[in-house]
Amino acid sequence: MKKKHLIFIGLLITGINTQGQVTPTKQQDSTDREELQEILLSNAVLGSKFEVKNKTGSAYYLSSKDLQKFSYTDVNKVLRAVPGVSIYEEDGLGLRPNISLRGSSPERSARITLMEDGVLIAPAPYSASSAYYFPTIGRMQAVEVLKGSSQIQYGPYTTGGAINMISKKIPTDFSGAARFSIGNYNSRTTEATVGDSYKNFGWNTEYYNYNSDGFKSLDGGGNTGFDKSDYLGKFRWNTSADAKIFQAITAKIQFSEETSNETYLGLTDADFAEDPFRRYAASQKDQMNAEHSQYQLNHILKLPSGFKLSTTFYRNNFKRNWYKLDDVTLTEDISISKILSNPQEYLAEYNALQGDNDTPEDALGVKANNRKYYSQGIQTVGKFFWGTQNVQSLELGLRFHQDEEDRFQWEDRFAIQNGEMKRTTVAIKGSNANRVASADALAAHALYKITFDKLTLTPGLRYEHIKLRREDFGKEDANRTGIDLATRENTVDVWIPGIGANYRISQNLSFFGGIHKGFAPPGSSDGQKPEESVNYELGSRFLIGGLNGEIVGFYNDYSNLLGSDLAASGGTGTLDQFNAGKVIVNGLEVLLNYDILYNSSASINLPLTFAYTYTNSEFQTSFESSDAIYGNVTKGDEIPYIAKNQFTVTASLTHKKFDLSLSGRYTAAFRTQAGTGTIPTEFKVPSSFVVDFGARYYINKQISVFGNIINLLDNTYAVSRVPAGLRPGMPFNINTGIAYRF
Repeated sequence: MKKKHLIFIGLLITGINTQGQVTPTKQQDSTDREELQEILLSNAVLGSKFEVKNKTGSAYYLSSKDLQKFSYTDVNKVLRAVPGVSIYEEDGLGLRPNISLRGSSPERSARITLMEDGVLIAPAPYSASSAYYFPTIGRMQAVEVLKGSSQIQYGPYTTGGAINMISKKIPTDFSGAARFSIGNYNSRTTEATVGDSYKNFGWNTEYYNYNSDGFKSLDGGGNTGFDKSDYLGKFRWNTSADAKIFQAITAKIQFSEETSNETYLGLTDADFAEDPFRRYAASQKDQMNAEHSQYQLNHILKLPSGFKLSTTFYRNNFKRNWYKLDDVTLTEDISISKILSNPQEYLAEYNALQGDNDTPEDALGVKANNRKYYSQGIQTVGKFFWGTQNVQSLELGLRFHQDEEDRFQWEDRFAIQNGEMKRTTVAIKGSNANRVASADALAAHALYKITFDKLTLTPGLRYEHIKLRREDFGKEDANRTGIDLATRENTVDVWIPGIGANYRISQNLSFFGGIHKGFAPPGSSDGQKPEESVNYELGSRFLIGGLNGEIVGFYNDYSNLLGSDLAASGGTGTLDQFNAGKVIVNGLEVLLNYDILYNSSASINLPLTFAYTYTNSEFQTSFESSDAIYGNVTKGDEIPYIAKNQFTVTASLTHKKFDLSLSGRYTAAFRTQAGTGTIPTEFKVPSSFVVDFGARYYINKQISVFGNIINLLDNTYAVSRVPAGLRPGMPFNINTGIAYRF
């Protein structure tokens, strides 16, 4: 990718040279630029912590200061501080997160709306929602999480919630930053950004790379880590901020590339107990190669009346080939998940995974999960304001969206000879899966806001028209001539209403609540039902002395929960969805913030934060499933991979010269297959408590040194049993670095 590196360096040089050629701006321009930033806040859902306090639904805003505390590069660790978020890790590095909001199915974050700068960012959010691509959290400026009735503007997934990641904005003045850190496992992070704004033009460019050799030990040696790079450029043309009719056009271009030596192959319980960071020899060829590109063109129009219109054209491309062990065939084809769940029954296959002895030819099947995705569309949102101090507003939004997943997969066969995997059969490309899934979707929403003294109401309505298709060319038609073409199609029309309310008793106490319809698109099978629910929440925000916080209760009543046959969750990988029937999910979210020194004149602050989530789930119907994480479900069973209790407590010591932060996160034991009562050992991920530490010292206004320690106590803990076998969380990991800004 040398060409892309050179292009990016050229952009940086061009920008710096341009800075030298432009006539210096007047001091007054600083005020104009700040006003301009307020007008351009169209890619943010919330925009600040202040907005959270006035929402009629649950919301959480992670600012740049929050993200800097621990300098995390793993989104799982970032989101642990948000109540209502449940996560199970997979690789310990955050490359493929599995995120649940309020009990939604966590597998591949497929049941939540994921956005970057207000635009859908999952590879194919309607036709194949599993998020095998996830934006690099280390390059983000802020993260916004919406739950409850405040999310219906941001479908299609409206049951659990929405997450919007905000990339770094174009600065108001010529400025930039550079950051570099190193750590154990040969981990490195490098970031460089530079940008500027003039009266009618602004720009920003960024480079971000993080990589590691990995913390797992492959039998026979080898790299178990990853290398991922991001390149981003933003360019804005605008009228003067005080123009009678203000307009701005912003172009955003982003590209990322990833090579990760990741596997679906975990460990048996016995091997995990002996060495949790071991990787079997049969995974030595496992590797994902991926590329992602993002193009956005945003136009903003603001009229003197206060009317504001934001329109965005977008296109996302993603391609990846995850080449990984899938099965062992000695006498019959046995999946790796079956082998690891019962190694005594499949002893010969288990021994083949370890690679201690030579295997017959074609014993190991390594599948090339080769796929291409795109999503594209146009979305526009108009906002009208009227009444004294804008006590009424109306937001109208429209989006036309298309996406596609193209599967063209094959499975090569290998043998192990002298501890090394040798390919013995080269498969015909397309002979494992050869199909295209696509979707066309038209979405519209209206949100009305009115304030009566202390009461604010936000009734809203969303409409989704979705046409889902699948064309399966068959495993014998690699050229896609259509001689064995099988097609299927499903169309969905749905109205999604909701209403939220916020009543402010005083400046320090308010109550809020809402009810809305939850929805998730179905698969392409004709007549398959979508996921639907009715969701309720009731909560309070308060400030008592130095204590401020939020307590929310939620109740989600599913009339039809959808499950997906994912290889990532131990299934066959068809991605077909199935109806899981009626489910009740309810729980409690608590967020408390207290500064011990809030009433002190000392120059030091000592804030404490406590975030707690309780989630209870219960199937109301019985059904049979081939998906490993559901199995045969009986009425009364709990949803798997959702911990009932989890909390994060953070203590910080802040001064103008330094920041010190200590965080502990607890996750209760959770089941890996639907069930009730005591969790059987073979279906259990034990509880864990992990402590992280972050520090930053400001040498001067431009230079700071920082560091973090992940898993300070070096606890050994499991994070999941899927895709196949037990998998560990990251062990003790220390990183230190230096940052420069100008």
